[in-house]
Amino acid sequence: MASLLIEIQTEELPPKALDNLSKAFAKELAFSLKEQDLALPNAQVTAYGSPRRIAALISDVSEVAPDKPFRQKLVPVKVGLDAEGKATPALSKKMKALGIECEPSELKVVNDGKQDQLVYEGTKAGVSLKDGLQIALDHAVRRLPIPKVMSYQLENGKTVEFVRPVKHLVALFDKEIVPVELFGLKAGRETMGHRFHVHEPISIKEAEKYAEQMEKEGKIVASFEERKNKMVGALKSAAEKLHAEIIMPDDLVNEVTALTEWPVVYESGFDEEFLTVPVECLILTMQQNQKYFALKDQNKKLMNRFLLVSQIEAKDGGEAIRSGNARVVRARLADAKFFYDQDRLQTLESRVPGLAHVVYHNKLGTQLERSERVQKIASRIAEQIGADPALARRAAKLVKADLRTLMVGEFPELQGIMGEYYAHHDKEDDKVALAIREHYQPRYAGDELPSTPESLAVALADKIETLTGLFGIGQLPTGEKDPFALRRHALGILRLLIEKELPLSLDNLIAIGTEEESVVPGVKDATEELKQFFHDRLRVMQKDQGFTAHEVESVIGSEPAILADVPKRLKAVHDFMSLPEAESLAAANKRIENILKKNTLPLADAVDPALLTEKEEKDLYEAIRTLEPKLEADYKAGRYEDELRSLAPLKAPVDAFFDKVMVNAEDEALRRNRLTLLNELHKAMNQVAKLSCLAS
Repeated sequence: MASLLIEIQTEELPPKALDNLSKAFAKELAFSLKEQDLALPNAQVTAYGSPRRIAALISDVSEVAPDKPFRQKLVPVKVGLDAEGKATPALSKKMKALGIECEPSELKVVNDGKQDQLVYEGTKAGVSLKDGLQIALDHAVRRLPIPKVMSYQLENGKTVEFVRPVKHLVALFDKEIVPVELFGLKAGRETMGHRFHVHEPISIKEAEKYAEQMEKEGKIVASFEERKNKMVGALKSAAEKLHAEIIMPDDLVNEVTALTEWPVVYESGFDEEFLTVPVECLILTMQQNQKYFALKDQNKKLMNRFLLVSQIEAKDGGEAIRSGNARVVRARLADAKFFYDQDRLQTLESRVPGLAHVVYHNKLGTQLERSERVQKIASRIAEQIGADPALARRAAKLVKADLRTLMVGEFPELQGIMGEYYAHHDKEDDKVALAIREHYQPRYAGDELPSTPESLAVALADKIETLTGLFGIGQLPTGEKDPFALRRHALGILRLLIEKELPLSLDNLIAIGTEEESVVPGVKDATEELKQFFHDRLRVMQKDQGFTAHEVESVIGSEPAILADVPKRLKAVHDFMSLPEAESLAAANKRIENILKKNTLPLADAVDPALLTEKEEKDLYEAIRTLEPKLEADYKAGRYEDELRSLAPLKAPVDAFFDKVMVNAEDEALRRNRLTLLNELHKAMNQVAKLSCLAS
């Protein structure tokens, strides 16, 4: 056994897709080879990816797969053999299709339980590496997660499709070329090195030496991870020399890694005058437009210096590169400064009427009409969570005004952020300005939550208006499609209600949104669908926290009014399930539910002690009466764990009741009284959660 190397050398690959492409190529190639028994199940697979190539190195590959026992059911005996025992046309056709050559007498007869079948047993020759690799290569190429396919013509005029035009194909089994083909190219050992430093083709000598040879002769760090680590190390080293902190978001690091074959770090800068522009604008301009790494000083303030990654070891030490990039970034930052200066010539409030020209949704009106609904919702929510309704309403009026600014038009990512800057410039209240920035939060899992009651009110209003409006016109997410990010909005609301422990029920929030949205023609009340949508998201959230499906269902099924209670109730349920009495009480609870569901008698307002004839029902009645005050006190105080633990003594009287007492007595008065007793027991047991959901 030896190692196999496959490299597809192309024109520049899309940087944001490169890492996934290279990993998928190696994975699918290895999968197919293992399926064909050409590679061992535990063969090591190494993926390589750089701007102009994807490659895979696979260990423990055989030149020929081992032969395998082969057993194939053909046709029933009565169909395959004539009266003389000779093959019928049906059998001959089947054997030819499967490539089986033998006399009918060599076939075995096996009864499958219904009839006798003709079965061929033999040995299937193992596939050669040449044939198997061609299959694997075709399979891997078809399975690549290509973001956008490119069509191009081969020299023979044939049109093919791939992520980018392919220039060279390398296929080496140890030191030998494997004669496969791809996109009109025959495999060889030649590839291209660094675009600028290496001009002649490189001849790969050995599969295992690929990465080493490419780095030494080709000025290519073939491994994405190695190149990334080398680049990050160089960036950190350069930042340390400047006594600076480098800003390195993962997305930028990965993209720059995918853009360079041989990372070389240089320092450059821009004029201090641009530091008057909001830092978010400067950083985004550097990162998004130029792929630069911004720097902060020891006081966490943005510096007018930055680091850039080139792939050229410049003879002049990088002076031309530094000055060239300084000129380019100056033009970019000058645009940002112009946008910022121009935007401040108008107040946010003066931009609000312009939202009438921004369509929100063709069935829900413009952003201005939506803004008016959000204002009303924010004011009503503010009253219930202890925020200032006037400030919440003011913020809600201005939150979308920055959509009409030049800066947000250029950088949509700065929505809300620029609104805060402009609000401060307009001398708006600090809480209003902060609410403008924070109303989009949380924007993703793990994002920070709004920090003030006013910000919370506006954030909730913005999200619930979106949900009630779009659900009201039937724009629900389907499968993976969620163009309006409604799942994200719902999760955001759940996090706000739970983590901020807001005294606002989900039902009330939905009702507020639905009522304000009802003024829009064609919007229906989608309360039930929306509640189910929230509960589904809540189930996922809590399961992710480690609670079981039964525990989650017991709490959500009880539909707690205040969602901030959900984690506390779940913890109490989880603790309850560790009690020895828990399983029996949950089963009894389920039994009680089933009895009450089948009942058609109207229940009494309270149990009549005079109608309790059996000792066991009297004991259960007394146990409930003794326990009820503590259960009620614990429930009102939110001591859910104490409340559920207090249910343990009920096991004995409940078990005895069901063992000795006939609930459905013939006497209607007795039956009604016993059902009323069970109903009171059910209420007492299920304040924290639906314990029946915990029954196995």
